[in-house]
Amino acid sequence: MKKLIFFIVLVRLFFPLTAHAANPVSLDLIKSAGVSVYLEKVAEDFAIPWGMVFISSSKLLITERRGQVYIIDIHSGSKTAVKNIPEVLNHGQGGLLDVAIPPNYENTLWVYFTYVKEVEDKGVTVLARAKLKNNALTQWQELLVSTSGSDTSRHFGSRITFDEAGHVYFGIGDRGERPNSQNLSNHAGTIIRLNLNGSIPKDNPFIGHSSALPEIWSYGHRNPQGLSYDFKTHQLWEIEHGPRGGDEVNLISPGKNYGWPIISYGKEYWGPIAVGEGTHRKGMEQPKKVYIPSIAPGSLIVYRGNAFPEWQGNLFSGALKLRHLNRLVLDDNGAVIKEERLLVSLDERIRALAQSPQGWIYFSTDSGKIYRIKPYLK
Repeated sequence: MKKLIFFIVLVRLFFPLTAHAANPVSLDLIKSAGVSVYLEKVAEDFAIPWGMVFISSSKLLITERRGQVYIIDIHSGSKTAVKNIPEVLNHGQGGLLDVAIPPNYENTLWVYFTYVKEVEDKGVTVLARAKLKNNALTQWQELLVSTSGSDTSRHFGSRITFDEAGHVYFGIGDRGERPNSQNLSNHAGTIIRLNLNGSIPKDNPFIGHSSALPEIWSYGHRNPQGLSYDFKTHQLWEIEHGPRGGDEVNLISPGKNYGWPIISYGKEYWGPIAVGEGTHRKGMEQPKKVYIPSIAPGSLIVYRGNAFPEWQGNLFSGALKLRHLNRLVLDDNGAVIKEERLLVSLDERIRALAQSPQGWIYFSTDSGKIYRIKPYLK
């Protein structure tokens, strides 16, 4: 008996039990893409982890929609609360939303956030930045308090991305008021482009237009839930919620109108009636991909890691309603030529996505878990 106890102690010392032991994933969809992966649970017990970004090779910064920020050690799964978080309006679809770092983060240490605050009894989407020091946010700066006020509690957006030329982009939904998306005098229903310090780039498409806000990069959007810039192709990709059907993947160009609510592939929630006047109209852009029925996208990344060569340049999105990881294959012209739905058996609402420095894919779920996908090496 003593020998058995001694053996168990040795096993525990050299092979400690963890809450995120690797579990091989055996899904036909992944194998059909020529890829085998491990799925590992990294951490859990979060309250709707809405955004996440790597601030080092081992540290993941995560926002909770209720207004909390945590640093996760990806090796141990331990989490540390970040202090000095500003008050957010946590109501409906609003709260603390995305978090992202620019390409020059190591030199500047600026971390960017989008969140919802109350302005004159209405919720508005805000872009802000701060520096992270000793597990606390310092030098908090509101870069843009958007003119997107509405007393509805929906369609705030809002993902953040950066290009290589010193610009930050983020999206705002129509705030549940459809005409906003065609009204350039407010920020609702738009993609916004700013310099990293919050100033307005001189080459934005609506500079000098008296009836348009100069921060606007594109418009006619319903509710952007994913935004990702591809540094290899220099393209800006967006994914947004449609109504009942009609989620869209769009390749974003400056000054373009993406049609909502005049054109749409979706139907009204209250009946089988098409939204708008049809699916096409001159002067309005067509999506690169439409999902019918809706998958309810939660995020978007362009994969550019080395861990999965077969996935180079693919678009990945989390799906909330249909609970899977969505993969789109593009041709050289940016056309979608293939779709795959991965991790369906996990049955989780996948919210945020992040690519690690190792090229692994991390994602969060609305049930409060953080997972990673890494190569399965036989």
